[in-house]
Amino acid sequence: MVKAYKQEHVYKHPWERVSAASWRKFADPENKRILSHILEVDTLNRKLDTETGKLHTTRALTIHAPGPWFLHRIIGQDICHCVESTVVDGKSRSMQLTTKNISLQKFIEVEERIRYDPHPENPSAWTVCSQETSIRIKPLSALASMAEKVEQKCAEKFMQNSIKGREVMERICKYMEAESAPI
Repeated sequence: MVKAYKQEHVYKHPWERVSAASWRKFADPENKRILSHILEVDTLNRKLDTETGKLHTTRALTIHAPGPWFLHRIIGQDICHCVESTVVDGKSRSMQLTTKNISLQKFIEVEERIRYDPHPENPSAWTVCSQETSIRIKPLSALASMAEKVEQKCAEKFMQNSIKGREVMERICKYMEAESAPI
């Protein structure tokens, strides 16, 4: 069984500001309290493709694993390592992030895709964020009958964390807007 959900959010900020805020989301010390599930973020690779003009970045994320406490007990850890791959296309004004867990794969597979694009109704001032997340608990003899409930709990936690992430992005965008405003 796979638990999947989609969310869409409109930032009333231009794509350039929202995409820049995305890079600053984990770096801002004020956000550590709100995004307390993110323990560490390291950039592994950054490459600008000179032919296409696209920026490709790979980051390693260490997070407090989502899910109920009893899942942590069964798995034996509450830390999860993930890889985030980002492609920014400045020409088409698109930013795509894909994050997958690389640890705990015997137990759970999570994939999150986020895309930032100019809003079709107001492309110069608004940005639409599309987020798709899929969570799959792998059958374990101890959890086979509970897999669906565990997936639901994990999905609920991811949705709570995505709300926090949007709050952080809004705050950073407003801060950046204030930075760029004439004095």
